[in-house]
Formats: sequence, structure tokens, C-alpha cells
Amino acid sequence: MSRSGEVLYVIVCAAGPAGDVSRLVSMAQREGWIVQIIATPAALAFIDRPALERQTGRPVLSQYRRPDEPKAPRADAIIVAPATYNTVNKFAQGIADTYALGLLAEAPGLGIPVVVMPFVNSGLAARAPFVRSIDELRAEGVRVVFGPGQFETPAPSSGDGPGSGDDLIDAYPWKRALAELGESGS
Repeated sequence: MSRSGEVLYVIVCAAGPAGDVSRLVSMAQREGWIVQIIATPAALAFIDRPALERQTGRPVLSQYRRPDEPKAPRADAIIVAPATYNTVNKFAQGIADTYALGLLAEAPGLGIPVVVMPFVNSGLAARAPFVRSIDELRAEGVRVVFGPGQFETPAPSSGDGPGSGDDLIDAYPWKRALAELGESGS
């Protein structure tokens, strides 16, 4: 399906796969999307901002604009990938303490399709607040790609604590995010 002229916000959080978000940008651009990268403040250390700005032809945004700055085009859809524990929980609770979370807080109410692809370790994924947050987001129509048959939580890599998921970074299912948008009817 061609998305010519439609705007896709890609919200990037500070998790291992963030450095490869250009893969998602390329796939989305091939489908005709205009891609706007929104990075959480912590994600800025994980991405190559200048390269993403060249690739998209747009500035990477991470904070609210000043009154004299132009507005970003309105999103037709949003993908949050990789999504961290913090972002998933705050999004579910409606907390808007960063630019990225402010956009997410209002998206379901505006009818903007949202796909969230968490990348959290097994210890965090097992926590009741995270499980509740996923359930709450799904109940609002947010497509959360996580769990059995979707994208599994990184398992412990040794006996000394939760897994980091480093072995799963290359396998992160960027293409699945775009497929989920198609399934949402957007």
C-alpha cells in the first residue's frame, strides 16, 4: 500500500535497537511515508542524529518547539520503536513529561493509529505495572507488539541478572511495526 504524502512519526527510545532505526526509516520511505523522527532525550545518545536528518530530510525532534519555530506536520500514524519500560508505563498512564510522551498522550484521543514495540529485559517485562500498561494500551486500541508469538522478551543471558537483549538487537522486527500499521487499517 502506498502511503504517498502521509506522515509517520517514529518515536525512538533509549534501548539497544535505537541505533538501527534507520532500517525502519528506509522501509517506511519505500512505502511512501514522510518520516519524522522524534527521539526521547535519552535516545539522543543512541542514534546518529545527523545521519537520520539527512535520511529523512527533516530535523530530529526531541523537545517542544519554541514559539518562533515551525510546527512539525501532523502525524497520520505513530510507531514507537524501540519502546522502553519507562515510555510504555508513562504512555499508559497519560504522563506527558517529554515531547515524545506529549505526542503519545493525545494520539489515541485524536484517532491516530499507534504501534508500540517494547524492548525491555525479562525482569522488567515480568513486573505487574508493565503487564498492566500493555493491557491498558491495547484496551485503548494501541497495537502493542510484545509477547508470545510476537516479539519475545530478552531472556537472561547468564545467572547474574536479567538479560540485556544484546543478542536480539539484530533480530529486532522493524518490519513488523509497519505491518501492524497496515493491519490497524490506517
